[in-house]
Amino acid sequence: MEVQETRVQTDRVLTIPNVLSMARLAGVPLFLWLILRPEFGGPKSDGWALLVLMLSGVSDYLDGKLARRWNQISSLGRLLDPAADRLYILSTLVGLTWREILPLWLTAALLARELMLLVMVGILRRHGYPPPQVNFLGKAATFNLMYAFPLLLLSDGSGWLASLGAIFGWAFAGWGTTLYWWAGILYVVQVRRLVKADAVAD
Repeated sequence: MEVQETRVQTDRVLTIPNVLSMARLAGVPLFLWLILRPEFGGPKSDGWALLVLMLSGVSDYLDGKLARRWNQISSLGRLLDPAADRLYILSTLVGLTWREILPLWLTAALLARELMLLVMVGILRRHGYPPPQVNFLGKAATFNLMYAFPLLLLSDGSGWLASLGAIFGWAFAGWGTTLYWWAGILYVVQVRRLVKADAVAD
């Protein structure tokens, strides 16, 4: 009886964690529009963009915590959560690079890691395995980057607040990029082991 109830909860779509993840996804185009408004002759809306990014970070924390606490971990949630993380990172990279707040080399480093992960997912699918689940290291990297981006956006101004934003923003960006690549390398090692095990089994 208990096992069946867990399965029902796991298969549900309309759970509070999933709704939070969907709201995060809906905020991606809004954030990108707000951050790029000045580039198309509109007023600067960095304050609103920061608010959207901060709400995204809060909801990212809450959806995972609530899913575990209320036993509402679902297959959909496992897809939505990393998808929202990656889309926010991608949209922030596009916006901050377009605004010349982020250097091109950092954007290229983060995008190269994403490309490497896509190749790994393709290899896993070819061998009949699902995409790798997000591990703690990957989550830690995402949290660092999600802290770094608002601070770097804040640094695009003047005064002591902008100076603090630059110092802490680049610190989080450095840690986040390092952890992001570390998590990516661990995924590669995991994929290599699975493929090697398949080859031995054959």
